[in-house]
Amino acid sequence: MTSRRHFNTIFLAICLALITWFNFIPNVWALGGKLPELYQPAPEFTLPTNTGDGEISLSDYRGEWVVLYFYPKDFTSGCTIEARRFQQDLPKYISRNAQILGVSADDIDSHADFCDSEGLKFPLLADTDGTVSKAYGSWLNFFSMRHTFIIDPDGMLQEIFLGVRPPIHSQEVLASLDELQQS
Repeated sequence: MTSRRHFNTIFLAICLALITWFNFIPNVWALGGKLPELYQPAPEFTLPTNTGDGEISLSDYRGEWVVLYFYPKDFTSGCTIEARRFQQDLPKYISRNAQILGVSADDIDSHADFCDSEGLKFPLLADTDGTVSKAYGSWLNFFSMRHTFIIDPDGMLQEIFLGVRPPIHSQEVLASLDELQQS
């Protein structure tokens, strides 16, 4: 029994060494699907919104940092807390030349009601069929998962947040944004 365990341990160590030696890094998958790769162009999109001209594209924000956050549903407790924190910190994002964009599978009427109810001054985008959520590895059956992506002014994906905790998430994103802007 001991020799079998010892053999398995050595075998696993050799496999990990070979993977490292050959620099084999598998594509990253999250619960919601395949994530886009860091330091690569962020997947482009155009989605309907309840603000402005009725549609927003990622390319509209070239020259600015973008905090693209996906969330499950308008008016749910975690999503409401997360949106309130982003709204509370909105002046800090603006001072850092960063735009916040929220994405969920809710339609634009739901987003309009949610923005009015919570006093949100940043756009919420309606990804009703999940196309954009899928492109960002943030889609689970019929709703977007709680993931956040920081995209730099050149449209490159710089940071991914998967284990989002709504009460403190905005502060985590601001801290990461500060680090990214200093480097």
